[in-house]
Parts: sequence; structure tokens; C-alpha cells
Amino acid sequence: MAAITYSGLPDRIADVEMLDSMLSEPTEGVVEALAKLEGDILILGCAGKMGPSLTMMAKRASDMAGVKRRVIGVSLFASEQELREEKKLQAMGIETIHCDFLDQEQLKALPEVKNIMFMAGMKFGSTGAEALTWAINTFLPGLVCKRFCNSRIVAFSSGNIYGLTPAQLGGPTEKAVPNPMGEYAISVLGRERMFEFYSKSLSIPVSIMRLNYAVEMRYGVLVDIAQTVFDGRPFDVTMANANVIWQGDANAMALRLFENASTPPFILNVVGPEMLSLRQVAMQFGELMGKKVEITGAEAPEVLISNGQLGHRLYGYPRVGLQQMLIWIADWVSRGGESLGKPTHFEVRDGKF
Repeated sequence: MAAITYSGLPDRIADVEMLDSMLSEPTEGVVEALAKLEGDILILGCAGKMGPSLTMMAKRASDMAGVKRRVIGVSLFASEQELREEKKLQAMGIETIHCDFLDQEQLKALPEVKNIMFMAGMKFGSTGAEALTWAINTFLPGLVCKRFCNSRIVAFSSGNIYGLTPAQLGGPTEKAVPNPMGEYAISVLGRERMFEFYSKSLSIPVSIMRLNYAVEMRYGVLVDIAQTVFDGRPFDVTMANANVIWQGDANAMALRLFENASTPPFILNVVGPEMLSLRQVAMQFGELMGKKVEITGAEAPEVLISNGQLGHRLYGYPRVGLQQMLIWIADWVSRGGESLGKPTHFEVRDGKF
């Protein structure tokens, strides 16, 4: 895979191969962090939306640091898309393991590894499958902590646990009291509580990453808006604002979080620096794609956003800014570029996914 550096950003992202390279390009900070990190890395849930590029970044950063370590991606690998991603991982020298995490015998059979990235979770389709949602989001973290009680863990979480907050306040910090709405968000808070409990009781160093929202060409809030504008469908601005972060930057911050794992858990909001006006984003996409934008609804005063200043102080600002993402995505969508076909449902205000 050819390296694409961020010192000179390209005008467009030509294809998926170029996108994979960009999303998995390590920062200097990631390379330095993985040079110091002891042990192998096991990524649970590596076949999701972020998993493949994060796993690739872990491997590339380790190689660039001159560290010989196993990077192991674990997932069900149940769909054709996931199997294609598995082949990409294997081609880079990344080991892969097929595993049903809720099968405790399969979980027990996973190799003993010092560093665990927990990315497994269920969001979309959770309404109507509440029991499975709780099993994956809340029961499974306890199983993982007991299985890997001698490891350090970085666990993915979500800004959904904060619930809707007044836009004028700029988004909750990590010290805010969670106020989740709907079973998905409540179960994600349950996930955090399980990691917190076992971190304290078993002395497991843990970092919890509250993410919203990661963006790339095939998926994300900006892609959803761009596709709506391109198709000529009305765009509802009731959910007036959002945070987004380039997925490559979110990957880098996730891997840096191994540095901060602690007991009790270290918690970090991983979001972009801007609170976006989604009306303005839609209008900009209209200009970039030469489309008329039809706006419906009216901006509500409370939105789902987070404050990411702590992460920016620790790890620096994202390498890719909003304007660059808008240009890339407008071009990609206009060309009919590949889509993962997984809407974010960022507009949902009742917590039902």
C-alpha cells in the first residue's frame, strides 16, 4: 500500500485503495506511541466501519516504529464486505480470527495479548432487538474484561450517552453527567460502567473513547447530507448541529489512548473542533455539486454534540479539516463512489435506532 502523507493533501480521493491508504496513514504521534507500547495488539470488532483502517494503522505504525509485534483482527467476518476487508488485512501481514464474541469458549480461545482494542457494538437495528443490543453492548464488556484481565484496554463508546444538550453551551465535556436517551444509548453507558467496574475491581488499565462522528468517503454524517442534496431530497435541519472528525484522525486518537489507559478508566471525547451548522453544510454541498438545496424543518435548540478540547490538547488538532472533507465527499458522491450503505441516522432525536 503506497503511503499518502498529510503534508500535502490531494485535491480528490480517486478510489478505495487511495482512501484505505489515507485512513490508515499513522501520525508521528501514533508511531512514537506504538514504539513505546509493549506487547501485541488484539482488535475486537475489526470488521466494522472503522475497524479495518484502524487495524491497518496499528500495523503500519508498528512497522514504521521498527517494532515486531502481532496485530490481530478479530470479528465474525460474516458479510462479503467483511471478507473482502479481511483479505486486505491479511495481505498486510495482519492475522485474522473469526469469532462469535458471545460464545465464551470462542472468546476464551483467543490468544493472550497485552493490548486490547474493543470496537464491538450494536447500534443500528437495536430497536426491536433490545436483548441482543444489551448482550453485545453491556454483557460482552464484562466477559472481555474477565478474559483479558491482564491486559490494557481501549474501549469505544459514543457521545450518544450525553443525550441532547443546548447547542449554545458548546457540547458536554468528559466531566458532564451522562443523560442517555433510548435503549441503545443506555446500553452504551452500561458498557462504560462494566469497563469501569472491572477496571477498578481487577486493576485493568482502561481508556474509554466517546466518539461522534467519524467520517470518510463511504460513510458518515457528511456523506448522508451530501447524498440527500445530490438526490434532490429535502434536508431536515431539526438536528441543527453535529461534530464530525476525519476517520483517519479518529483512528490515530484511538491508538494514542493506549498511552492514557488507567484505573479508574481515562475518558476522552473524540470529536472534531467545529460545531457544524448542518444547514450550512447542506448549502455548501449544494454549491459544490451544483444542486438546489431544499430545506425543511427548523433548528431545535438542543442537539447531540460533544466538546473535544481535551483530546486536541493531548494529541493535536485533526489533520483533515471540514472544508477538505466537504470537497472530497462532494466529488466522491457526484462520481457515484462506493458507499457502505449504512446511514448514520444522525437526525434521530428519540434514541430509537
